[in-house]
Amino acid sequence: MKFKDKVVIVTGATSGIGEACAVTFGKQGAKIVITGRNQSKLDLSSNLLKNQGIEVLAILADAASEADNQLVAEKTISHFGRIDVLINNAGISMRALFQDLDLEVFRKVMETNFWGTVSLTKFCLPAILKSQGSIIGISSINGFRGTPARTAYTASKYAMNGFFESLRTEVMKQGVHILVVAPGFTASNIRNNALTADGHTQGESPRDEGKMMTAEQVAEEILKATLKRKRDLVLTTQGKLAVFLNKWIPGYMDGLVYREMAKEKDSPLK
Repeated sequence: MKFKDKVVIVTGATSGIGEACAVTFGKQGAKIVITGRNQSKLDLSSNLLKNQGIEVLAILADAASEADNQLVAEKTISHFGRIDVLINNAGISMRALFQDLDLEVFRKVMETNFWGTVSLTKFCLPAILKSQGSIIGISSINGFRGTPARTAYTASKYAMNGFFESLRTEVMKQGVHILVVAPGFTASNIRNNALTADGHTQGESPRDEGKMMTAEQVAEEILKATLKRKRDLVLTTQGKLAVFLNKWIPGYMDGLVYREMAKEKDSPLK
């Protein structure tokens, strides 16, 4: 197996795509490091992996904390002696019109999604340069096409995409692989936990989660793209179409995206 005894860090691994990636890479023989902010959820995910014979190190860490991210890198090196793959998955979303949005909410989204990715990548990079491994950013179709009522989330993903494009070019001669993943709509709890204008979680997804790609399917695609050391991975037909059309007919897409997002349950656009 290509990932036999490789060390893979997955942030935000207590649910959704993160947990699915931990299981998928672990089944390939990798040693898995998972992070999360909630100890009980972290314990559940850790037990899930152990019950499948996967070697795991669970670290309580907030992706928005630079100190926590430094600790994740240090503990991984101390425990396993190396880092081969970093999957920057931890993230939060939001849903509110910018005119109503508390700027602290905007800042919180950027701190978690963008700055969290930047700081952990910084602390893990020396080890990944040594192993000539992979850095993976779980971005979004929002990193290619902005959507209304998600200004902070969109900004964080655009920033992530730009950061990785620049870093990829810096390390391309040093054997490091950087993959940016845009999953499209995926069944997970990210919409349930999305922040509203005042910072509270909305509690219920405004979309039909049953019609979306599963986290397990996304994780399998990420595994295959990592093995092939691909540059970008855009998933779902809708996602690929959105990226393509936004490149060539962005004005038309403004109206199309507005109409689509206005259909959501309790949409702020109504």
